[in-house]
Amino acid sequence: MTAPQLPNLFKVPELKEKILFTLLCLVVYRVGAHVATPGVNVQALSDFLATQGSGTLFSFYDLFAGGAFSRATVFALGIMPYISASIVFQLAGPVFPVIEKMQRDEEGRKKLTQWTRYLTVVLCVFQAYGFAIFTEQLPGAVADPGLGFRLQTVLTLTTGGVFIMWLGEQITERGIGNGMSLLIFFSIIERILPETLRTFEALRAGTLTLPVLVVVLIVMVLVVAGTVAVTVASRRIPIQIPRKVMGRGRVREGQKTFIPLRLNTANVMPIIFAQSLIIVPGTLATFSNIPWLKEAANLFNTTSWVYVVTMTILIVFFAYFYTSIIFNPVDLAENLKKQGGFIPGVKPGAATADHIDEVLSRITLPGALFLAGVAMLPIIVSNLLNMPFGFGGTALLICVGVGLDTVQQVQQHLLLRHYDGFMKEGRVKFRGRNQ
Repeated sequence: MTAPQLPNLFKVPELKEKILFTLLCLVVYRVGAHVATPGVNVQALSDFLATQGSGTLFSFYDLFAGGAFSRATVFALGIMPYISASIVFQLAGPVFPVIEKMQRDEEGRKKLTQWTRYLTVVLCVFQAYGFAIFTEQLPGAVADPGLGFRLQTVLTLTTGGVFIMWLGEQITERGIGNGMSLLIFFSIIERILPETLRTFEALRAGTLTLPVLVVVLIVMVLVVAGTVAVTVASRRIPIQIPRKVMGRGRVREGQKTFIPLRLNTANVMPIIFAQSLIIVPGTLATFSNIPWLKEAANLFNTTSWVYVVTMTILIVFFAYFYTSIIFNPVDLAENLKKQGGFIPGVKPGAATADHIDEVLSRITLPGALFLAGVAMLPIIVSNLLNMPFGFGGTALLICVGVGLDTVQQVQQHLLLRHYDGFMKEGRVKFRGRNQ
């Protein structure tokens, strides 16, 4: 967003209402993320996660919940049930032709949205029951365990999860858009202040020196700049649309355009999938005394080279896997052929699909390697400089991606308002008269 546009944000009544409504929803969301679930000793849960929950599924889940999970709040489930339900139907498209057909149709997409809501409720019920069982296993975490506590927890957390889903949809429909993403975004950036205070405390205590802090800040600036550049980077495939006779002697001139293939088509999903898989041994080892699970958890500790190498391989694999799921070159080639467009030097149809797939495969590799680098850099810096790093690659990519999308949404609102004003108030002068 350019500087001249910033003062205009609250000058446009419609945009002002959308921004204020979005901020109100975010305030409600963050307030609910600090209301404790009845019957749970929050301190006992926080102590357990601080001592034994690091590097497990619970710490990963707590990242997306904005700390609501470790605080055992009514919003402890966060937005993850809805995200999981959305991913299920997204991955089911290539497997089930019926769902794939529904994804292309407007009415079908509405029905899938309704199914996603139903599945979200089901996931909330199961996850809330699992949370109740989990807290009952912790010493001193539940004062009165039993069926009554479990039913109460299921009702409370399911209601909280459904309310978060509704809140995100309201931001998307009545706010500035990207409702679910904005909820995650503000859950993550809420940690900036505590992590900043921790850094100053370490600096004052002498465990962190000023030169090391300066180096880390420079690295962070470079990583953020690189993340922004890769997020917006794309490979443009030129497209030629030939002249077309429209009837009554009208001819549509040929056009030259392009298909933008993003360097990082899969966005943050490869890191999420890779982390979800690699933290399974540590999570299982936390609740069991099986020796080989303990050894596996130590082997995949974030300080080991095995963890770094395995994570890199998994991220590259899931980058190709998820890109193949969400991007179909065959459909793109068919749509291009129906419109009469073609890639110069490439035959329409199957040859076009093969060409697009080849280009996409080539640019996915550097994008995947960059994702792996962003995910591993905080861990490497933390190990080398012995400095706790509060933000990982997942959080950084989400913040950058959501931030750029939000700025684009606001720019579109401003541009639309500009066009509306031109159409309503403008006058076309012709031969000295206003027509």
